[in-house]
Amino acid sequence: MDPSAFKGLTLRSHTGVAYRFDPGALCLELLTTGGPGPYRRYEVLHEPADVAAWADRSRLSPSPVLDVSAAEVAAVRALRDALFRVVIAHTRGEPHPPRDVEVINEAAARPALAPALTPDGEREWAGTPTGTQLAATVARDAVELLSGPFRHRIRTCAAEDCHLVYVDTSRPGRRRWCSMEHCGNRNKVRALRARHTEEG
Repeated sequence: MDPSAFKGLTLRSHTGVAYRFDPGALCLELLTTGGPGPYRRYEVLHEPADVAAWADRSRLSPSPVLDVSAAEVAAVRALRDALFRVVIAHTRGEPHPPRDVEVINEAAARPALAPALTPDGEREWAGTPTGTQLAATVARDAVELLSGPFRHRIRTCAAEDCHLVYVDTSRPGRRRWCSMEHCGNRNKVRALRARHTEEG
């Protein structure tokens, strides 16, 4: 897999403008599909096809052709919600909620997606990948991220009205925005308007 080939997810702002967002980790990509509490209104994982569509947009390469059951959709959502609460607690320097950590660890303990080689030397996924294997792969990615060298670089976008979470994998470690073309640009516009107001 070549992570550098992944250019990010295409998201839409509340005004309908499309922009690219690269959260830097597979597990954080899942957080763009909805979440617990107030994030429930953004829910997009309603049926098996929705989980497959998310996997197709993710950094998994190649895109897995999944066999997902309705129960697995619910399990992926439960994992995402647990991961959401753990990551937010992590960014605030708070203890990780124990029950949510259990959910992540239980998912990570199951068999994950297994890579395989085709006769012509291409990469594929072994067997028929399931929703449970997808969840295990995401959960293992979360364990690696939250316990690895970039765990101190997991951040929430600096914009007050944006709640997207990313890991700053840049060398200088100074990333502040979910996307320079979205929140970064909005901040520049605000700063420019404020400067003109002061000068006027």
